[in-house]
Amino acid sequence: MSDPLGHTIGAAPGLVRAVPSPKRAAPSPKHVASSPERAAPSPERAAPAPNGAAPLRTGAPPAIPELSPAAIEARHRGENFPVVLRGLPAELREALLALYGFARLVDEVGDTAPGDRCARLDALSRDLERIAGGEPRDPIVRRLAPVVRRHGLRIATLERLVEANRRDQTLGHVATWAALLESSAYSANPVGELVLGLFDADDPAAVELSDDVCTALQVVEHCQDVREDFERGRIYLPAEDMARLRCEVADLAADAASPALVGTVRLQVGRARALFESAGPLLARLRGFALPLVAAYAAGGLATCDALERHGFDVLGNEVRPARRNVARHAIRLVARAWIGRLRRLVAGRA
Repeated sequence: MSDPLGHTIGAAPGLVRAVPSPKRAAPSPKHVASSPERAAPSPERAAPAPNGAAPLRTGAPPAIPELSPAAIEARHRGENFPVVLRGLPAELREALLALYGFARLVDEVGDTAPGDRCARLDALSRDLERIAGGEPRDPIVRRLAPVVRRHGLRIATLERLVEANRRDQTLGHVATWAALLESSAYSANPVGELVLGLFDADDPAAVELSDDVCTALQVVEHCQDVREDFERGRIYLPAEDMARLRCEVADLAADAASPALVGTVRLQVGRARALFESAGPLLARLRGFALPLVAAYAAGGLATCDALERHGFDVLGNEVRPARRNVARHAIRLVARAWIGRLRRLVAGRA
């Protein structure tokens, strides 16, 4: 899971407030088809965009080395949460790396790409459309294309990741917890749905549980990245929570967390832990390699919650990273509980 990632876009009501920046203002029929709202643009004018957003811009922006496949691949080292597990079949490893590469590419474009980021995001949207009936131009999207076709992944789900980064271009301060949940529906939850799709396990009930886990992972990462996000002019700690706990925007620029900021981060971590409770029921539904893989993702998030608590929720004075032994401990516990629950149901069914 990644940071959530100009023309004005149609953000949901209550999602953003302006904030000054300190530096700068399958197998099953899952529709591998272009989404209806993204009609192909004519050469003379921009294509319409969904949700009242500004028009998509035509014409591919120039390539830059920082967004090359090699550069994106290098950036995955040091991520909080595991991307692949040793022992996975080669085809699944490749599929997961292809999904990860696309998610990282979209986030890098939305966060760090020079020039017109919206134009680059629009180019990625057009490349996603080419998966259904053509050859994508970006090499990372080309690597993803056979995975999408083989597993019947939804183009619309991938597009939500791009849209999340469009919204981030005008994001100032998330206003409410509800708005943060809505933001995660674009920036985080699609990743879980896509991973489940690789295992043909993306039924509605599993996706709903996965959404909770992915949102929890996103919230935890926002807590880790308070300073980095603030330097980009974004605040993902809900404004209503900061106001209630008397945490000022200026607190985010300090060398160490104020008591008010500590309280605000503690609140978010508590909410994330509550959302992680959905990991148990989700894992109970999974079979095969999906079980340890998803358990590892959830374990990474829980271990990060532990690390935040261990550092007193001071995300400014400490570099908060989960301990590997703690990740392993949570993963073993989650898998064991899933297996024990399954055995109990099996015994109860025979009684």
